[in-house]
Amino acid sequence: MREKFRYITKDLSPVLLGIIFVLFIAGGIIFAVFALRSDSVVEILSNDQVIRILYVIEKDQLPLGSYVLMFYPKTKKAAIYNIREELGMFIKSINRYDRFEAVYDPGNIANYRDEISSLLEIDIDFTIVINTENLGKAVDLLEGVELFIPSKVEINDDTGLVLFPSGINRLDGDKAISYITYQTPDEDREIVIYRRQRFFMSFLKRQAEMNESLKITSVSRTFQSFLQTNLSQRSRVRLFDILSDIDTDRINIQMIGGNMQSASGKTLLIPHFFGALVKDIVRQELISLADSEDRSMGVRVFTVEVLNGTSVNGLAGRTAEILRGFGYDIISVSNANNSNYDRTLVIDRSGLDGAAKKFADIIRCTNIRSENAASEERDDSMQTYEYRSDFTLILGRDFNVNGRYVSGN
Repeated sequence: MREKFRYITKDLSPVLLGIIFVLFIAGGIIFAVFALRSDSVVEILSNDQVIRILYVIEKDQLPLGSYVLMFYPKTKKAAIYNIREELGMFIKSINRYDRFEAVYDPGNIANYRDEISSLLEIDIDFTIVINTENLGKAVDLLEGVELFIPSKVEINDDTGLVLFPSGINRLDGDKAISYITYQTPDEDREIVIYRRQRFFMSFLKRQAEMNESLKITSVSRTFQSFLQTNLSQRSRVRLFDILSDIDTDRINIQMIGGNMQSASGKTLLIPHFFGALVKDIVRQELISLADSEDRSMGVRVFTVEVLNGTSVNGLAGRTAEILRGFGYDIISVSNANNSNYDRTLVIDRSGLDGAAKKFADIIRCTNIRSENAASEERDDSMQTYEYRSDFTLILGRDFNVNGRYVSGN
């Protein structure tokens, strides 16, 4: 047979052999290009885009927790938005005010994803849904999730007494499910939401720690079976490899704020300014993710004191809520020493170039003083500020009564 093949190739002309070689190489290139294009993760990376993922933890065929993760691989910066269960608006597809979960279909979450995309005004590239049963299995596959629990918790569920001692706990699958699903009758709703998002962050961190193990073919297939996702197994492995660069300890999860209202027989959290504010927040965040100049500003949480220097009741509180949406830590909300400030003022003590301007730009304020400048010109009106926050915001009469922008400088 070898002799016969030798005679055949010997008879082929060099030109024909060259053509065959070129066709072989071209076919390989075409196959490689097609394979890359079919991998949506590679395509996003090649286009230098922010990766946007909707994670949903599902219980009883409804979202228990929904989180939008945005990550820019070039700067390795990330942001997460907590889409609370109560969040809702007017939903065109069902022609009424309702929670977003009203359009949730566990078999096809496209409508739910599209509503969240519209709210945030971004395209969501990937969806990853895991129900609580499979979440428990995933946690066990990851050999547990480590979580700090500030004070001990004793609850009763179907399996009997479950105890979470205070301190650092390694939760197995069953305890992880109990931790995110229990709620005592007198427990504040905000605490429940905070507990779930802390678990989600710990789950992401554990995935990153176990990333190499998750690449093993048998383990990867098992993990993939726990998920409902628009990612192929190969694309998910590649995506998780990229996400392992995230420093989860430095991500600030932002909860979308709003006002509680009753509609369609439910209590809804209507976003501030009917979603206009959250769109602004996301736009600002996307700019921050792409900014590679100063990573320290991107991961630092700045503290803010908000003082009402007007006679408009509640103005400082409304403004503080808006600033929380942008990721600032509001440590104090109160009245200024008088209510006759003509111009809104930002006092900067952050010590970082550009930080105050970025903060002031949110409310379109150009009246900024540094700590040194403030101390040089300090008079009786400045005596209450105590220099205890990165920024002090004093609202003046030029500030919009809805608590959104300075209307003139």
